[in-house]
Amino acid sequence: MNQVLQKIKSLSQQNLSETIEIRRHLHAHPELSFEEYNTSNYIASKLKEYNIPFKQGIVKTGIVALIEGKNPSKKIIALRADMDALPINETNDCEYISKNSGIMHACGHDVHTASVLGTAKILNELKNEFEGSIKLIFQPGEEKLPGGASLMIKEGVLENPKPTTMFGQHVFPSMEVGKVGFRNGMYMASTDELYMTVKGKGGHAAMPNDYNNPLLIASKILLELNKAFMEMPPAYSTLEADNKPKPPTVLAFGKIIGNGATNVIPDEVKIEGTFRTMDEDWRAEAHSKMKRIAEEIALQMNGVCEFRVEKGYPFLVNDDSTTNSARNAAIDYLGKENVEELPLRMTAEDFAFFSQQVPSCFYRLGTGSKSKGITSGVHTSTFDIDEAALEIGAGLMAWIAINELK
Repeated sequence: MNQVLQKIKSLSQQNLSETIEIRRHLHAHPELSFEEYNTSNYIASKLKEYNIPFKQGIVKTGIVALIEGKNPSKKIIALRADMDALPINETNDCEYISKNSGIMHACGHDVHTASVLGTAKILNELKNEFEGSIKLIFQPGEEKLPGGASLMIKEGVLENPKPTTMFGQHVFPSMEVGKVGFRNGMYMASTDELYMTVKGKGGHAAMPNDYNNPLLIASKILLELNKAFMEMPPAYSTLEADNKPKPPTVLAFGKIIGNGATNVIPDEVKIEGTFRTMDEDWRAEAHSKMKRIAEEIALQMNGVCEFRVEKGYPFLVNDDSTTNSARNAAIDYLGKENVEELPLRMTAEDFAFFSQQVPSCFYRLGTGSKSKGITSGVHTSTFDIDEAALEIGAGLMAWIAINELK
């Protein structure tokens, strides 16, 4: 296997300029969730160039490809890359800056796709070196509910052939290039969108006896929800009377609209927020408790609260055996000093849908460089990567895949 590892490293290095070119093309031509038509066609053109068979048009823009080694049905694994960008106006000063105004690859999906295409090229050149098959999933709509992963699963992406394990990687700007990170078990939170409409009675601000201010009702609701869920030991909810610790939980509201004026009290207020946790039973219980608290407070203040939960992605769990295998492969590839343990994250990822169906490992690829000033976080207008990470992104995933098939 050492010879195969060296071949992978050599090919990853040889292909780096092409992988960078792919990433820069994708970065300059971002498309929003479920609108990745040009992106899909570009990926298809590269797969044709590599002579890798594929099927296009899954959930409109998704692609599934298959690389068959010797004895192709012996074992099937899957590798996933997401393709969509965010509605952010890029402010970087680089030759590959987004050409699509107001749209930017600010979460690194261009890196994910370029890396998996780089991995695909390596694996296809080495398909006589392994037994089994490798399924490549290029997924639309990670950034938008209900999540492209869930829709691809419904359209049968995990069937014919069915993978026994699955891997995904994600950029990590706070980790220096050259390093990767893993975590066994629970890793990322579920996520739900919360929508409240708080209704009172509007009127002239100078005549308080004639109105029931929904802003005050909304304020009371927000304070009580924060007290019930967040004013407790760090990262834990203790809503129960027995003070029993609950799983890591975040409840936060980021948008409130009350279309009144300095002297106009509106009839209603709209509020939007997010709820994140790591336990499905508690998740369902919390939905009911939030709704009850909000409705009861509104009623006490002679108002009404319409509380709606739009259920999003489940929690992401890394299978122990699959993650241990990937971590050991990373140690072989990069050295133990460059493989880190990751903390829990309350961010969410729709790869979680895959992790709920197939034993999976979702790991982090270091893309930052303090010496080069590449430190901006994801979802910011100045996000970028040290492109040396693409050599590791492509090569390490190829080694993880072959190591899993051995």
